[in-house]
Amino acid sequence: MRKALVPVDGSPAAHRAVRHIANLARLYPSLEAVLLNVQPDVDDWEVRRVLRREEIEAMEESRGGDVLQQDRDVLKAAGVRVTPLVEIGPAAETIARVGREQGCDGIVMGTRGLGAVSSIMLGSVSSRVLHLSELPVTLVK
Repeated sequence: MRKALVPVDGSPAAHRAVRHIANLARLYPSLEAVLLNVQPDVDDWEVRRVLRREEIEAMEESRGGDVLQQDRDVLKAAGVRVTPLVEIGPAAETIARVGREQGCDGIVMGTRGLGAVSSIMLGSVSSRVLHLSELPVTLVK
């Protein structure tokens, strides 16, 4: 693997996926990672009434950047070249699209995120990514 998409949301499973990539860097010294945080699109009319679209997007990108920082540090310490990205939209669809657009060889992600139903079997986002992505998907438990 030359380039992996690693979606992160701050969950323990996402951190394990990041550590998995850091370990792979020992075998593949030129490994690159696109570290992706997907923020949900704000659909709250109260918020949209008070804030402009640009302000909402800036807040979401700031929140996503905070999530990315710790994981980026772990990967950089392992010698992985990291491209951090924050996107806004539906998680699974965005993950599949970004993997394709960034020219990744595969997606490495946790099985369960921080969503409310994440503890029910396989996480709904990871399950949906398996169905939507044309790339190989590695799920880290």
